[in-house]
Amino acid sequence: MTVTKLEVQIGNDDSVVMDEAVQRHRDEIHSASQPLFDRLHRLIIDTCPDAEVVLSYGMPTYRVGRRRLNLGARKHGLSLYVSPSRDGGLSLRHPELAAGKGTIKLDIEDAARIPDDEFQDLVRAARRSSAIAKLS
Repeated sequence: MTVTKLEVQIGNDDSVVMDEAVQRHRDEIHSASQPLFDRLHRLIIDTCPDAEVVLSYGMPTYRVGRRRLNLGARKHGLSLYVSPSRDGGLSLRHPELAAGKGTIKLDIEDAARIPDDEFQDLVRAARRSSAIAKLS
C-alpha cells in the first residue's frame, strides 16, 4: 500500500508533511479548530519525527512502537487521549482540562494559553518507554 504524503502550509512560513488520510481528516474538522490541529501536529512531529501518523478510531494517531497519542476533533477544539501518567504533568498543571481518565479537552482559547514546550513535554512523556527512551 502506498501512502501519499502532502506538504501542508501552516501559517506564513511553516509547512509540515502529513499523509493523505490525515490531511483529509484535518480538512473535515471544524475550521476554527484547524489552526490548533496544525500547531499540535507540527509540535508532535517536531518532537518525535519518527512517529508514524495513521487514522485509528477515526482520529489521527501518532505511534512510536507500542506507544500512542490520539488527537480527536471537537467543535470548539481538540482532545488528546493519553494516560495521565504519560502526559508530562499537563493534567496536573491544568486540571480544568482533564475530562476523565486519559482525556485532555483543549478549547481553542485554553490551548492558546499553553506554551509549546508544555505540549512537547506531553509528547515526550507519551512516547517514553524502555524501547524508545533513546528518542528523548
